[in-house]
Amino acid sequence: MNYCEYYQAFIKRDQCGFLVSVLRSFEHVAFDRTLDKETSHFEFFVPVQTESCFLELMNFFVAEGIVINFEKKPNRLLDPREVL
Repeated sequence: MNYCEYYQAFIKRDQCGFLVSVLRSFEHVAFDRTLDKETSHFEFFVPVQTESCFLELMNFFVAEGIVINFEKKPNRLLDPREVL
């Protein structure tokens, strides 16, 4: 089974809606989810095939100061007992 790449970031609170709408305008690039509404902490599940497009968008948002503390992490949905 293939798993998505996994990223987390904090988004400037007043820019969350903008970022989500831009990401969703690019179909199937990433699935976003809010981890903590109070701190605007988001997670992103990104198919390997769309990772370069996702990174291009996110690097733009980082450069614009919309995204803070953007980082790739191990996919939290992976079961350590599963063999890929």
